[in-house]
Amino acid sequence: MNSSYKPLVYIISAPSGSGKSTLTNELLKLVSNLDFSISYTTRALRGSEQDGKNYHFISVQEFNKMIDAGEFLEHAEVHGHCYGTARQFLRDAGRNGHDLLLDIDVQGAAQIKRTLTDAISIFVLPPDRKTLEWRLRNRMEDPEDVIERRLLTASREIAEYDKYDYVLINDRLEESCERLRAIVLSERLRRLERPFTEQETKIVELAESCRLANARDRVQPILLSFRTLAPSAQP
Repeated sequence: MNSSYKPLVYIISAPSGSGKSTLTNELLKLVSNLDFSISYTTRALRGSEQDGKNYHFISVQEFNKMIDAGEFLEHAEVHGHCYGTARQFLRDAGRNGHDLLLDIDVQGAAQIKRTLTDAISIFVLPPDRKTLEWRLRNRMEDPEDVIERRLLTASREIAEYDKYDYVLINDRLEESCERLRAIVLSERLRRLERPFTEQETKIVELAESCRLANARDRVQPILLSFRTLAPSAQP
């Protein structure tokens, strides 16, 4: 154990249905010494979800007590339910010499970046609106009105992509997993402050292809596919 280790904190955000959960699950299999922060939420379990595995499901009263005690790194209300990231996960990661992966929405990501300015942020995008809608319908978890609301929310969230360090377009799962792994490993390699090996250079180059500045052109067609939602999204 290394009580003085300062964890690298990776933030991953995405519209619902973008495949973020699958990507994070695969990443945790591929990368060692990476802890996952399980968020707290006041919403009910869905489908095959399990308490303590997908989320920590708690009451509104319990959530508010945690807020009052300053136990959250960030918290936000999304679709009428509260979500929060506990500070304890960051402390535990540092004590164990591990890095920390946070799966949070754009509101939470903005809060984390204000608190932890050196956190590494990654935004996952679907290939286009049509694919996202298909994924939301195919998982058969939500009624029609919820699906429509998620699509509207996605159009707003996607507009925030340029506030992230990396942009990952999740079109082919295996390739997306490899890119996500490269992002995590390349940030670790930069800490070593030594020349990279040939294999490490390839990892860094793959990660750099997802760097915001290098991904903008690939993002534009995706943004255009969501523009049909824009008029409905106005307040």
